[in-house]
Amino acid sequence: MRHRLERHHIGPRCRLLFIRSGLLVCLTTGAWAQKVLTWDEAKRELEATNPNLRAARIGIQEARADEITAHLRPNPNFTAGVDQLTPFTPNPYRPFQFYLPSFSVDYLVERRHKRDLRLESAQGATAIAVSDLADQERSLIFDLRSAFLQVLQQKAVLVVARESLAYYDRVLDVSRDRLKVGDIAQVDLDRLELQRVQFETDLQTALVNLRTAKIQFRALLNDYTPIDKLDVIGPFDFQELTMTPEEFRKAALDNRPDLRAAVQAVDKAKTDNRLARANGSTDPIFSYNMGSEAPDIPTFMGLSVNIPLRIFDRNQGEKLRTQLDIGRNQRLVDATRAQIVSDVDSAYAAIEMNLTLLRQYKARFLKQAVGVRETISFSYQHGGSSLLDFLQAQQDYRTIQLSYVDLVGAYLTATAQMNLAVGSEVIQ
Repeated sequence: MRHRLERHHIGPRCRLLFIRSGLLVCLTTGAWAQKVLTWDEAKRELEATNPNLRAARIGIQEARADEITAHLRPNPNFTAGVDQLTPFTPNPYRPFQFYLPSFSVDYLVERRHKRDLRLESAQGATAIAVSDLADQERSLIFDLRSAFLQVLQQKAVLVVARESLAYYDRVLDVSRDRLKVGDIAQVDLDRLELQRVQFETDLQTALVNLRTAKIQFRALLNDYTPIDKLDVIGPFDFQELTMTPEEFRKAALDNRPDLRAAVQAVDKAKTDNRLARANGSTDPIFSYNMGSEAPDIPTFMGLSVNIPLRIFDRNQGEKLRTQLDIGRNQRLVDATRAQIVSDVDSAYAAIEMNLTLLRQYKARFLKQAVGVRETISFSYQHGGSSLLDFLQAQQDYRTIQLSYVDLVGAYLTATAQMNLAVGSEVIQ
């Protein structure tokens, strides 16, 4: 009976442990599932999870809260008082015998649309914050695109390294067979096997570089997926441009958020100048009061107006500062426009340079490298070429392939710079 009770007591605990273990396994498996991102998916994840962008969005909400504060009306003031208390008379037990109560309410009337101008200035600050967020997002998307392309480039380098090593291993197998039949000397096979170290080194270096690129890419997404479970897919090739430099410049001047923010800063500076001039005007304070002065006059009412005399302080310094700020922001607009044109022209020149080389590689050099390697390899295996010729052909093929991959990566990076310069993805 006691043994049955113990078994009955342990059973639920075991079932609970098994349930918890199963949930842990499910969660762990889900967290480590393979995650493959396209460019559009990576960009959406950046916009949703990047902490810098999320903090900037909170800043926009704060700017909108400042609009509420800027449009608030002044609060009225209420004053209450009691006069002619007599605690030191011969009859100290009646201190309120001759007291005179009074109260007053006063209100500041703002002139020359100060409240509306404060709201307009705060709305201008909000618009600038929105444009700054778009500009920050533009820069982060460029960083993400560069990291994304770096992963694609290192994957392409890894493919070249694996293909070169596999091809070399096939040649080694043939060379070992030739050694058995006495077609080559042992020293030639040893030199071939020593040369394999270079191809193995290239493979390991490519693996490390790919892992490093994925780490940098993952950091921008604020992601914690294991590197081995994270991958990206996308085209790694080049295409001809379909837009002229003038079209790129026009699109950039229309789309760049930093230029939009600079223009908005000029508008805000003009609003601030109008507000400074309005703040230099006089705002009257209207008062209403009521009280009692004597027993035979129970109550009285009165109206008054308080008009400050703006003789010395007419807000001269703020008027001058805001006027100068208009000119400063206009110069910044001109500087931003010049920088945009320079960014577009630099990116276009980089794209054109890479396209010029890529056309030659794709039309001639890649085919020639493959042909030379196959020809020299066949000739060496049949005793028609020397070992040095064979090794040089392998080296030339590897160099041409890696140079092509680097050129495609440079072209795609230049297109990312063009998208950054324009402010939108005009080149996919």
